[in-house]
Amino acid sequence: MTEVDKAPRPEDGPPRIGGWTRFVTARPRLSLLVALVLTALAVLAGSGVADRLGSGGWEDPAAESTYATKALEREFPASQPNLLLLVDAGRASVDDPAVAAQARALVRRLAAEPGVTGVGSYWQAAPAQAPALRAEDGHEALIAARITGDEGAAGRTLDRIAPHYRGTHGPVEVKLGGIVAVRHEMQTIIQEDLTRAELIALPITLVLLVMVFGSAVAALLPLGIGIVAILGTNAVLRGLTAFTDVSVFALNLTTALGLGLAIDYALFIVRRYREELSAGADPSTAVGTTLRTAGRTVLFSALTVAVSLAAMMLFPQYFLRSFAYAGIAVVLLAAAAALILLPAALILLGHRVNALDLRRLFRRDREPKRAEGSAWARTAGLVMRRAPLFALGTTALLVLLGLPFLGVKFGTADDRQLPSTAESHVVQQHIREGFPGSPGGGLEVLAEGRATAAQYAAYKQRMAALPGVLRVDGPLVEGDTAYFTVQPRGEAVDDPAQRLVGDLRSVPAPFDTKVTGAAAVLVDSKDAIGERLPWAAVFIAAVTLLLVFLLTGSVLIPLQAVVLNALSLTAMFGAVVWVFQDGHLSGPLGFTSTGSIETTLPVLMFCAAFGLSMDYGVFLLSRIKEEYDRTGDHERAVRLGLQRTGGLITAAAVILAVVMVAIGTSRVTNTKMLGLGIALAVLMDAMVVRSLLVPAIMRLTGRATWWAPGWLGRIHERFGLSEGEQGSPGKGAGSGADSHDEPVLAARPGGSRSV
Repeated sequence: MTEVDKAPRPEDGPPRIGGWTRFVTARPRLSLLVALVLTALAVLAGSGVADRLGSGGWEDPAAESTYATKALEREFPASQPNLLLLVDAGRASVDDPAVAAQARALVRRLAAEPGVTGVGSYWQAAPAQAPALRAEDGHEALIAARITGDEGAAGRTLDRIAPHYRGTHGPVEVKLGGIVAVRHEMQTIIQEDLTRAELIALPITLVLLVMVFGSAVAALLPLGIGIVAILGTNAVLRGLTAFTDVSVFALNLTTALGLGLAIDYALFIVRRYREELSAGADPSTAVGTTLRTAGRTVLFSALTVAVSLAAMMLFPQYFLRSFAYAGIAVVLLAAAAALILLPAALILLGHRVNALDLRRLFRRDREPKRAEGSAWARTAGLVMRRAPLFALGTTALLVLLGLPFLGVKFGTADDRQLPSTAESHVVQQHIREGFPGSPGGGLEVLAEGRATAAQYAAYKQRMAALPGVLRVDGPLVEGDTAYFTVQPRGEAVDDPAQRLVGDLRSVPAPFDTKVTGAAAVLVDSKDAIGERLPWAAVFIAAVTLLLVFLLTGSVLIPLQAVVLNALSLTAMFGAVVWVFQDGHLSGPLGFTSTGSIETTLPVLMFCAAFGLSMDYGVFLLSRIKEEYDRTGDHERAVRLGLQRTGGLITAAAVILAVVMVAIGTSRVTNTKMLGLGIALAVLMDAMVVRSLLVPAIMRLTGRATWWAPGWLGRIHERFGLSEGEQGSPGKGAGSGADSHDEPVLAARPGGSRSV
């Protein structure tokens, strides 16, 4: 039986269409009109969302360092400066009378600004603290202050005052730095880069879709679904900002997944719809069959991706939780648009979905038609004939690519995430290179409880005796609360500084003490992630095993899916360390290596890339399962599954990689790492794991791939979900004498080709 033979005949009557199909296709014009209105409302609701997002969120809110930071902000505002003014005297000394007079005038003006407190400077500091605020060459010095309020309020205050302080003031030149300036500049750059990424990705994506579909009409459908998902997610994030903190970095994931997954789902649905039309079905019947088959797979895929992203909700840092909010929203909206709006559009378009076939301009009339996916069928055949070689070879390659991750060093995000020309980066770099110690980068020790001067002095002496301590300043006492500043000998967050955090916390004291500072925040963040990471991994693995079992009914395939998906991410993690930590290619890629990886980034990249890998895995496994149910022939099912989805998965991966690379053109290093890392992961997954490793492993496991004990089989029969009509292996359409070895998908009425 050929594919054409399987087309429904009038005397058979149309196949039964379920309630969901009737719901989404009964009023297609009304469905699209409602979608248009909701999208317009989403545009209004999501407008200005970037201005309400934060650029921090790496700390654990329940950690000791977070408590100490908030207490110091409340009791000793001057101890937590977040704004630094770098005063450059040029060739003169900062002690020159004219320079000193101008600097003191700036200090007085800054202290009078609303929303600014704790203003201090080199020219007013006590003799013990003054050297840390003066550059070693004597030509630069610092004014420090604290802008009060949350990130949004601090950003608005900075916007208001910055033009009045930045630039030339008499004999001095002033530049702005500090945490608040770094984060504000990072937020601005991310917004600008995201707009540029969208302008890069959208036209390239449209060209690729036209190349995949041929039809310009069909190519516009996935793009429309993606835009709806992105706009809807922006509205969701805007609403969430009224209840919780959301990171501005989440906008990058919204754009990437909104376009990428919407295109994946639309590719799968439109491809199946065109396949049904080519087989002779009318548009209504084709949509019904598509929703029963590809629609189910899309729903399953969306659930697997959402589960992977939901694991980030287990972590306390709002940076990670923000990606869960954005990711879950955009995945569900993309799936909903693909399962509701897309079928309505297909009903209205009918056969016109194939209109404007631009490939005719380049296709020769005498060019022989080839079987659709024949190259993928040959690839699958070759891989299965040499299954041990391909299984061992690809596994060894992936493990080798991942080896650099064994040397990973975790750090914290700082100004070096920004371009080297960014003002706040320039200021912080001057401080790192030209000032003694680490101004603003030391450790603060909060002491709570009544104590005598002698007790404070004894405690200070014990801290100063610790290895790695350069000096201890303080205490500054306010009632029953005091604080000390500890300057480490090395960098603010290097390994010795992190060890010093533990040493300080173990120093005995007659009062309650808590340690904060950049190194303490990093230590607490690593502890929080390490504590919750096993639970997140178990959550992802358990739910993935369950979902893949419900899809396939097999015990072995879910285990294979989890292991192979994790293996597909090794190249991404190895490349992240080799490039972004070790600094290889930093010149061509335009970033400054900090020698470490921000602690939360690997967690984020794992959850996102694992979910996308499962997305492609579900597409392939669902079609293999359909063919196995239809024929009962394991090797043939694997070959035909890859033949019918290999091109689709590769096209989807390439398009998603284009979107991620566009995100990776960002000038912010973390965003660059996220975009380029996930782009590499999806390409490796589609072109190596799905094309080579999966068919090799399934050939080695043979028919045992589909085994399940009887009680699990009964569970799958009751609750399972799979693409295609249910049936016993070997008894479905196309089995037995009617089956054909290589279905010729190109030889269908109308001459159109499926993806």
